[in-house]
Amino acid sequence: MENYNKTSTDFILLGLFPPSKIGLFTFILIILIFLMAWLGNLSMILLILLDIHLHIPMYFLLIQLSFIDLNYISTIVPKMASDFLFENKSISSIECGIQTFFFLTLGGAEALILASMAYDRYVAVCFSLHYPVRMSKKVCVLMITGSWIMGSINSCAHTIYVLHLPYCRSRAINHFLCDVPAVVNLACMDTSVYEYTVFVNTVFFLVLPFIGIAYSYGHVLIAVYRMHSAEGRRKAYSTCSTHLTVVTFYYMPFAYTYLRPRSLRSPTEDKVLAVFYTILTPMLNPIIYSLRKKEVKGALRRVIHRIYSVKMNTNYLP
Repeated sequence: MENYNKTSTDFILLGLFPPSKIGLFTFILIILIFLMAWLGNLSMILLILLDIHLHIPMYFLLIQLSFIDLNYISTIVPKMASDFLFENKSISSIECGIQTFFFLTLGGAEALILASMAYDRYVAVCFSLHYPVRMSKKVCVLMITGSWIMGSINSCAHTIYVLHLPYCRSRAINHFLCDVPAVVNLACMDTSVYEYTVFVNTVFFLVLPFIGIAYSYGHVLIAVYRMHSAEGRRKAYSTCSTHLTVVTFYYMPFAYTYLRPRSLRSPTEDKVLAVFYTILTPMLNPIIYSLRKKEVKGALRRVIHRIYSVKMNTNYLP
C-alpha cells in the first residue's frame, strides 16, 4: 500500500462492505434498493409526463426530484458494486472529481427543490386564491433553473479546489464515494479556511432551506387546524407528514455530516449517515411522497386503462 501511495495519483475507496457474509448481505440489499429506486423514480417521471391531470407545479417539481434521485443513486451505487465484485477499489483523480461534481450538484439541487416543494404546499394551503399567480409556470421554471444553476456553481467551486489540493499522505479514502470531507482529510496542507467555507455552504444549502421548510409547514399546520373539513385536514396532514419524512431523511444526516468539525468526525459514522441521503432517500421519495397520493393512484389507473385500450384496439384491427 505504501508503494502504491507514493507512485500513483489514483485514490482508493475503502468502501462500505466488509469482506464477510454481512458485507455480501449488505451488498445485495443495496442493489435491491438501487433497483427499487430506479423503478419508483422512473415510473413517477413517466406517469407525470403521460397524464395531463398531473401537469401542475407540484408534479413538475416532483419530476425534478425523481430525475435528481435517479442520477444521484446512479452516481454512487454502480461504482460501489464494481468495487465489491471485482475487488478493484481504485479511482482516478479525474473520476473522483467527476463523481464529486455530480454528487454535490445533485445534492444541492435536491435540497433547493425540496424547499421549493414546501413553498408550493404553503401557497396552496395558505394562499389558495393566489396560487395560480404565486406558483405560475414561470415561477416554477425559475425555481427549477435556479436550483440547478446554484447547485452546479457550488459544486464546480468545491470540485476544482479538491482536485488541486496536494496529497502527500495515504490516498486511501475511508468512504464509499469521493465525499469532500473524506477527501480533504488526506490533504497535506492546512484546510481550516476551506472547511469554514464548507460550513457556510452547508448552512446555505441545507440549514436555511430546512428553516424555510419548517416555517412553511408550521403555517400549513396552523391553517389546517382552522379547517372545518375533516377530509381537508386529513389530506393536508398527510401531505405534511410525507414531505417532512423526506426532509428528515435527507437534510438531517447530510447537515450533521458537513457541519461537524474534523475532530468530531468518525469515518464509520459518516458512511452510515451517507447511506441515508445517497441511497435510502432516492428509494423512499417516490414511495412516501408520491405513490401513496390519490392523484398519482388515479393517474396510474388512467394510464393503465389507456394502454390496455390501445392494446385491445390493436388486437381487433384486421
